[in-house]
Amino acid sequence: MQTTPASSYLFVPGTRPDRYAKAFGSGADAVILDLEDAVAPQDKQSARDSVSQHLAALPPALVRINGIETEWFRDDLQMCRTAGAAGIVLPKAEQAGDIEFIVKQLGGHIPLLPLIESAKGMWNAYAIAQCGGVERLMFGSIDFQLDMGIPDDGEALLHYRSELVLVSRVAGIQSPVDGVTASLQDLAALRADTLRAKSLGFGAKLCIHPRQIATVNDTFRPSEQEIQWAKRIVEAAASAHGAALAIDGKMVDKPVLLCAQAILARA
Repeated sequence: MQTTPASSYLFVPGTRPDRYAKAFGSGADAVILDLEDAVAPQDKQSARDSVSQHLAALPPALVRINGIETEWFRDDLQMCRTAGAAGIVLPKAEQAGDIEFIVKQLGGHIPLLPLIESAKGMWNAYAIAQCGGVERLMFGSIDFQLDMGIPDDGEALLHYRSELVLVSRVAGIQSPVDGVTASLQDLAALRADTLRAKSLGFGAKLCIHPRQIATVNDTFRPSEQEIQWAKRIVEAAASAHGAALAIDGKMVDKPVLLCAQAILARA
């Protein structure tokens, strides 16, 4: 994993070790080896074995394990601990007690990224975000829509997306990760979805195909205009030596400076 927060997370089925190298070569900031949705029940064991065998030879990788209510959960968790997963994506996270149990089992050494995919999970999102070991929240938007009976991924989910951003900020963890864009061919729709996520305060997006990575990374990356503005702010603040200053007729105070510094850090 990188030291700055990831902007793109790419799922790859645990049953497809032939795709592992391509996933890591896709430009994704983080790769998630998936043992849950991408794996049929009869293939759970073989997928876990494959991930376990390859983790040591791969760059740092996250693993999406099966949910805590499933028969595969404990074996998945044990594998992640012994095989050296860089982080665990927990599907259908719904209560803080489950997070605390996992952290205890792992000894607090592996970051957790809970997926908020249900009404109950959203209701308890702040408690979940406050748990030790939680790095950032992820939005399982498709499953959330299903649970809530919401057919539209757009305006109807704006409140819930903003809730995750607020919860993450108050809990002091990284900005959340938005859900997938199901269309693999429509890059315009992907860019629109990513721009919406960025405008709401999300810091990253889940991806389901390597061709989505470049668009997501490019959209989250600061624009050249933003970078030049940030450079002017930082340079002017340095020259002012703590004195008040204005640029383009607008006051530059500490929040503005911090915003500029954050942009340059991401760039």
